[in-house]
Amino acid sequence: DQSMGLGLRALRGFSSLEIIDRLGLRALSERALFEGTKGGFKAAGAASRTFASASKLGKPERQRPRSTTGLFDLTPDEDQQMLVEAVTALAGDFRPAAVQADTACAAPPELLASANEMGVATLGVPEALGGFVEERSAVTSVLVASAMAHGDMGLAIAALAPGAVATAIGLWGTPEQQARYLPAFTEETPVCAALTMLEPQPLFDPWALSTTAKASGDGFVLDGTKALVPRGAEAELFVVAANLESRGPSLFLVESGTQGVSVEAEPAMGVRAAATATVRFDGVKLDADALLGDASPEVYAECVHRARIAWCAVSVGCAQAVLDYVIPYVNERTAFGEPISNRQAVAFMVSDIGIELEGMRLTTLRAASRADMGKEFARESALARVLCARKGMDIGSNGVQLLGGHGYIKEHPVERWYRDLRAAGVMEGALLV
Repeated sequence: DQSMGLGLRALRGFSSLEIIDRLGLRALSERALFEGTKGGFKAAGAASRTFASASKLGKPERQRPRSTTGLFDLTPDEDQQMLVEAVTALAGDFRPAAVQADTACAAPPELLASANEMGVATLGVPEALGGFVEERSAVTSVLVASAMAHGDMGLAIAALAPGAVATAIGLWGTPEQQARYLPAFTEETPVCAALTMLEPQPLFDPWALSTTAKASGDGFVLDGTKALVPRGAEAELFVVAANLESRGPSLFLVESGTQGVSVEAEPAMGVRAAATATVRFDGVKLDADALLGDASPEVYAECVHRARIAWCAVSVGCAQAVLDYVIPYVNERTAFGEPISNRQAVAFMVSDIGIELEGMRLTTLRAASRADMGKEFARESALARVLCARKGMDIGSNGVQLLGGHGYIKEHPVERWYRDLRAAGVMEGALLV
């Protein structure tokens, strides 16, 4: 039963949060710093997990489409609300850990474990393979991602990134691919995985990939470099976007232990807690069954659009955090004997943040809703992407402006949120709804 599954996940999540509450900030900081020191250039083949099919599937397992009345309704149902409340509680624990996670470029393992307990990496796993959600729902993923990013965008990306791979395999994987990889996402210590699409080039176009895949015997040979891959150094499985000769952009499943795969830490300006890395593929030999989605142009395009909706979702959550922070600040901060919110320039700037935020939220939910209804949503995801990239950056900048000198120092989180919000206009892939 879907409600029972969500409820059990939520209860398990809350029980794990009690453990976090008993940990001091120093313990979280020390662990984050310890994890951060493990960066640098290294072979990604150090992963010890062995992927093997636990069972045979006669046909691919898919979550059934979400039932809908055909109306655009923004009201979360009972199951969605339960899950969002659990994630919101976890996001509250992101705040005290966010500063050190940003400095260390690594997420505290305790928080990632709590996110795993809630099942955020298995939202796209069919129930028959260990998932707990019967219906696939991009709207649910948007609500969860927004709630998590309200705590901290970088930590949210670190927690959500493995789920992108599970969702991709759940949507487009063959029976063999699903049986081999999806059970690993439901284990007590789930697999760390990453969807790699972005490449280190200016004005990156996901339909003009430099990473190539060439047919070789019964398989393929993969060459290229991917940039800003969340948790790339610890990932055990990648979904890699590459240009397949004569067939165009396609998706491939690559295990990190495959010869020719290497990783180098790549801290960025923002979302530093996601431990971004450069992943290189040098003559990586893949079997024929590594191809995901049969090189379908429709599958690849859907992956791009779903990823863009996911980035909009985390931008909405982070922008909401900015608004929730600046309102009490401008009401409590006084100048010339009165709150600075009494000044028109300040009041108008705060109201503009609220207005643009609602636009970001509505366009993102509209795109996700159309995806759930099986309608074309490329145009809607593009509109949401442009709006969230531009207005999210503006909201971050205005948040810094409203705090004046305080906005420029790390004592207040708005400078970090400003850096994080810029990612929405740069990143491709990594997340998926």
